[in-house]
Amino acid sequence: MTEKKIRTLLVDDEPLALRGLELRLKEYDDIEIIGTCANGREAIKKIRAERPALVFLDIQMPGFDGFAVIRALAKEEMPLIIFATAFDEYAIKAFEAHAQDYLLKPIDEDRLNESILKIRGLIQERITIEQNAKLINLIRSMDNPPSLELSEIINSQDMSIENNFESYLHIKDRGQIARVNISTVEWIDAAGDYMCLHAEGKTHILRETMKNMEKRLDPELFQRVHRSTIINISKVTELQPTSGGKYSITLESGAELQVSRNYRDVLAKFL
Repeated sequence: MTEKKIRTLLVDDEPLALRGLELRLKEYDDIEIIGTCANGREAIKKIRAERPALVFLDIQMPGFDGFAVIRALAKEEMPLIIFATAFDEYAIKAFEAHAQDYLLKPIDEDRLNESILKIRGLIQERITIEQNAKLINLIRSMDNPPSLELSEIINSQDMSIENNFESYLHIKDRGQIARVNISTVEWIDAAGDYMCLHAEGKTHILRETMKNMEKRLDPELFQRVHRSTIINISKVTELQPTSGGKYSITLESGAELQVSRNYRDVLAKFL
């Protein structure tokens, strides 16, 4: 079976940077470079015309910078974005702009490989969702559709896979990799597309969304108590009602967290 190519656009105002990235990406058989752009305006036109699956996007460019490109395309079907820049101060803003990754120049070979692996997974996820939707529509169009919706079958299969929740998280920080036992995590809070994991008196920073983090954790052990907070229910030592129908939770470390009214159904697990 022919391998599906990832149609990729490169955007950078430095010709040498473009050429260097182009050469590096030729090592990946599934990356198909469909063109290059030297500025943001050109990139917007090319993205709209060519519909690439992936864009490597420089941030600092004359005129329209990388963030301006994202804003211009915000209401359209967006490609996957990897920011590539020499300036690390833009990291948080890059992930707030929903970039899939952020690479510092000169681009490290291992980090580039890590990004490509992540993109492959995201694209496969998109393909799977699209295929499932087509199958569901096909079943619905049948004269005698089965009593069990195909979407239910697919979801039950997905759950059987997803029930293998992670026991450890491997978190990369400044070249070091920390192996964190999930059972030691007291709570997790979100800061944009970053997660702060609090375990054994330490805080670990992980680049992940709240939605994806929930999928990785066993709901029998971890529950969301706020839009931006997940707690380990085995670490709860005290539960107190507060004003406005809210509750305050105290954890083993002494940390106090609020349960918002939208998540009050979680309280039954403590009672």
